[in-house]
Amino acid sequence: MRRRSLLIAVPAGMITLAGCGDDDGADSAEATDSASPSASASASVPPPKIVDGPLPAINGGTKFGEKPTVAKGSGVPSKDLAVKTITPGNGTTVAENDYIQANYLGQIWDTAKVFDNSYDRKTPLLIQLATSSIIDGWRYALTGKKTGSRVEFSVPPTWGYGKEGYAEGGIKGTDTLVFVVDLMETFNAKSSAKGTNVAQDNVDVPKVGTNTDGKAPSIEVPKSDAPKKLVANYVIEGDGEVVAAENTVLVQYKGVLWDSGKEFDSTYGRKALTSFSLQQVVKGWSQGLTGKKVGSRVLVVVPPDLGYGDSPPAGSEIKKDSTLVFSVDILAKM
Repeated sequence: MRRRSLLIAVPAGMITLAGCGDDDGADSAEATDSASPSASASASVPPPKIVDGPLPAINGGTKFGEKPTVAKGSGVPSKDLAVKTITPGNGTTVAENDYIQANYLGQIWDTAKVFDNSYDRKTPLLIQLATSSIIDGWRYALTGKKTGSRVEFSVPPTWGYGKEGYAEGGIKGTDTLVFVVDLMETFNAKSSAKGTNVAQDNVDVPKVGTNTDGKAPSIEVPKSDAPKKLVANYVIEGDGEVVAAENTVLVQYKGVLWDSGKEFDSTYGRKALTSFSLQQVVKGWSQGLTGKKVGSRVLVVVPPDLGYGDSPPAGSEIKKDSTLVFSVDILAKM
């Protein structure tokens, strides 16, 4: 069983398409494989002072993307947040509340014990730099940095796991943590698909707009009977990795009803991306997005038997036996 990152919060409520129409923004980073700590014990503490050091030396794996070997901390660590850009990137600037995709290694200052890293898993972390999603030290250290950067920083307990620590990860309440993070990508509410437009020649399925300016695409539903089987067609074909059935995906999406064309849910309207495990959504989504490439925009038409059938979400615009039409931009996967 794959162990989850220690950085990810225990989901307060897993977002699935059964919750379409909810605006609480309580997105989940991935399905729960095992216990994980709360994101931070420091939600009520003031922002840290950011200083240049001290920080341990990186003795091996010194290039961006390589697994680093970090020396044990020397002397007393800073009581502030020590942050240093090891390799400056020239990509997009990361903002608070963005989702980031990054490789990282974390270890304890006093012992150099590595308690977590993504390099060995060969799966970059995908997470939001937001309160209750990740420890505060990450939010403050990485906000303002550019993608393509390698950043090293030390996190005192105040902006880490607090006085309680995290026993499962071997972290005591007095431990200062050292991280090396390779920032790969950042995503926000204006992120869109990136790829090649694909011809939409079938007049019997909806036509989706191909704008990539961060605004919601149009969805034109034909005045014909809804298909009885799942439709999952590229609108824009990206060139990223193929999504697997067990993946967590980060998406922009818009959903309308086949019968009326009326919108019932949209990340664009909320100005907030959504991430979820494909194992925890309606079958039409999991089947429709599995096998598609990251960076793509996909038209997904979900018949009732792969959607909500005769049990639509309470309080939503979706009625019994509704066929649902989605435009989905697959921004990233984990």
